[in-house]
Amino acid sequence: MRSAKVLYQDDWAGILTEDEAGYHFQYEKEYVDNHKPSISLTLPLQHQPYHSTVLFPFFDGLIPEGWILDIVEKNWKINSKDRMGILLVACKDCIGAVSIESL
Repeated sequence: MRSAKVLYQDDWAGILTEDEAGYHFQYEKEYVDNHKPSISLTLPLQHQPYHSTVLFPFFDGLIPEGWILDIVEKNWKINSKDRMGILLVACKDCIGAVSIESL
């Protein structure tokens, strides 16, 4: 199982995990209780976890494309099909409000 801390403007928004059943995203209780903004329109604030058999499109959209993805694959020796692996190494400092940190 692999996990990532999801930050929204440097606030800990939630945890993204990957296991044999797929992907799971859960907002932090304090983040929801304080009525912080959702990280995506497709992942509105809620206390219940989200589940998917594929990487949520929002997180997949954070992954670089083209020549930058080629550099990530070569430098970190990550298969392009390992979307969670790419997310963990390439999305620590994304353009926009959301960033990903390994746990």
